[in-house]
Amino acid sequence: MENKDAKQLSKKDVENQVIEVLKTIYDPEIPVNIYDLGLIYFVRVDDEHNVKIEMTLTSPNCPVAESLPNEVETKAAGCWCVKSAKVEIVWDPPWGKEMMSEEAMLELGFM
Repeated sequence: MENKDAKQLSKKDVENQVIEVLKTIYDPEIPVNIYDLGLIYFVRVDDEHNVKIEMTLTSPNCPVAESLPNEVETKAAGCWCVKSAKVEIVWDPPWGKEMMSEEAMLELGFM
């Protein structure tokens, strides 16, 4: 990260930038972005602006189990303010519809 402006950002600012990028990624079977769907559990940013993302999938047999984490990692790393990004898939806690944002629940007719 050579951009001097990026070095002036707080970790929270970088986290918010990454979240905005994650909101552009959609599960191909559900018309809601992965962040509002509740698939992203944590976005952690260190002092060097390296990002670690903990995420899950709707199920272990998810058809995009191979490609979605790679897409998340690539897009997060591509943020102008991020030095590097790493995605870790976790299964605990298991994903459930209660993890969705209110907006996502409305979109999918759960409210």
